[in-house]
Amino acid sequence: MTPVVATVGTTHPLAFAGLAHALLVLAAEGVRPVCVIAGVSAQDAAHVLARCDVDPATIAAQFAALHSAQVRAFHVGALLSADAVRAVVRGLADVSMPVVVDPVLTATGGDALADGAARDALLAELIPRATLLTPNLDEAAALLCRPVDDVPAMREAARALHALGARAVLVKGGHLAGDAVDVLADGDGVHELHGPRLDGFVRGSGDVLAATAAAALARGLGLRAAVEHARARVRTALADAVPFADTRVRPIGP
Repeated sequence: MTPVVATVGTTHPLAFAGLAHALLVLAAEGVRPVCVIAGVSAQDAAHVLARCDVDPATIAAQFAALHSAQVRAFHVGALLSADAVRAVVRGLADVSMPVVVDPVLTATGGDALADGAARDALLAELIPRATLLTPNLDEAAALLCRPVDDVPAMREAARALHALGARAVLVKGGHLAGDAVDVLADGDGVHELHGPRLDGFVRGSGDVLAATAAAALARGLGLRAAVEHARARVRTALADAVPFADTRVRPIGP
């Protein structure tokens, strides 16, 4: 039976990030995607033009609608408000399956998606629920209110976020100069994961990594194997990116 993976988050009209992009990634990974819409955004290639969260009752109803779907893993992306975060946490309350959380706080262009209250709710309520948390450097810095700009700082950030209750934390170092290094903190300690650096930039790489990891966990891979598979998927995305809407994206497919 094909595993079912639910993606939870905010829409993006151009589909190189957000819910639509995650759905494409999950389908390309060979799982059956379903979704919970927790927010709606209007974004072009450079700016957030508008955004609004979905009311908690509607988020709850969408989770209830998934009860018969036999979801094997959850991927959670951008949540726009503290109310949305708390509604998602309530929706996950009785879930025993893996939950991969990509703590998106700003769009790639720098415009805010979530406010300080949403950040606080992430820290207090959603991060402790995560099987895997996947912040990039800016997200780790925003969550911890301190710079995260080199590998030692990544190691400390991974430890600090792991201490909040996430089973594992992958701090992504893709924006650092030099060798490509991510840092994973889990129950066995802190580990540096090295890989070849590829030139270029692709939108939606965070969605690719987190959704791919969720799909791998749904298929029964262990956490470390799921992380390595997701990192390899991002490298493929970088290598295969093509121009679209004044940016670069990877055409998602099998």
